[in-house]
Amino acid sequence: MADVAECEAPLCSEQFGSGAARGCRAAADGTLQWEGFPDSVSPDYLPYQLWDSVQAFASSLSGSLATHAVLLGIGVGNAKASVSAATATWLVKDSTGMLGRIIFAWWMGSKMDCNAKQWRLFADILNDVAMFLEIMAPIFPIGFTVTICISNLAKCIVGVAGGATRAALTLHQARRNNMADVSAKDGSQETLVGLAGLLVSLLMLPLVSDRPSLSLCCFFLLTALHVYANYRAVRALVMETLNEGRLWLVLKHFLQTGEVLGPAAANRMEPLWTGFWPSLFLSLGVPLHRLTSSVLELQQLVEGHREPYLLRWDQPRNQVQVVLSPMAGPETILRAATHGLLLGALRGEGPLPGELDELRNRVRAGPENESWVVVKDTHRVLDKLFPKFLKGLQDAGWRTEKHQLEVDEWRATWLPCPEKKVL
Repeated sequence: MADVAECEAPLCSEQFGSGAARGCRAAADGTLQWEGFPDSVSPDYLPYQLWDSVQAFASSLSGSLATHAVLLGIGVGNAKASVSAATATWLVKDSTGMLGRIIFAWWMGSKMDCNAKQWRLFADILNDVAMFLEIMAPIFPIGFTVTICISNLAKCIVGVAGGATRAALTLHQARRNNMADVSAKDGSQETLVGLAGLLVSLLMLPLVSDRPSLSLCCFFLLTALHVYANYRAVRALVMETLNEGRLWLVLKHFLQTGEVLGPAAANRMEPLWTGFWPSLFLSLGVPLHRLTSSVLELQQLVEGHREPYLLRWDQPRNQVQVVLSPMAGPETILRAATHGLLLGALRGEGPLPGELDELRNRVRAGPENESWVVVKDTHRVLDKLFPKFLKGLQDAGWRTEKHQLEVDEWRATWLPCPEKKVL
């Protein structure tokens, strides 16, 4: 029986018709364990989907109230309303949204993988703001067109952010190379919830259509439920890859206690309402010409750097810029980000290990134009510290073979700095 329990290859498989086959493995207690839910998805899948369904239902009802208000403002049911004016308003609204979608995707597209949870919550709150504008638009007829254009612009941003983060979260939750299956089931679930919301809306709208105060009261109640359900859904997610926020939380705890936080603990501590613009501006993958303009600066930059990255620390602005070599893989990028955050810790408060505490005292007492000397010294500290930190990350359950750090595509090569001869 022990041999059966230790067998990792599928013992058998089955399939229905032309569908995909599912395998069967031996569990530790000797029973047969068929592949599929819940083993095919991440542990946070069920609580996330439950709260996601609640928020989708609330959003569907709020959307019905908003649609009713927009149609009323355009002139549906009003014999004096002009069809051409309503058409022009609708076209202006749609074109504003399309333009906003393009600009927002260009501006923020690369950041959404890095902070998928925060952007998902941001998108849903912005959607509530957009629907509130739609409900209020008929009250102010003079600014109706401008109001619904702003609302549609916000909704298009919601569409971009929501779609991008949904893809990132589906990739996280699919554990058996089954992203298409998880995505399809998520779409079916959303359709079912939307249908339920539609049926309830058919019963709700006749009750509130002639009572603006009751309609507004219902909207605020549904919005409160929507925001709460979204918060619970996003808080239920446990991402096992490191972005800048989670890496900083884990690194700070490691420097203070010597222990590495696991994914569950770090995700509980990760801020959801803030974190889009952290206090330390860490830029990974910047062009080399941005960091140096002279041979002396290049020599200072290269000195002490044995890893395939170069790092410059601007103390007054607390900004770290990192140039990456084409040889830099995920582990190197993780080390470079750790190095940058470590420099940020030298400007902060809280306990630090002995060598780093001495460096912090030097930073506070020394001139700011000698940052390159501190960077060189932190390389030596990191040579001893990072292997222990990396092993702690792996033992705690973090996936270090990939990351969610924001990295630009610039890469550079450089000659090693010649060793200085001692006379």
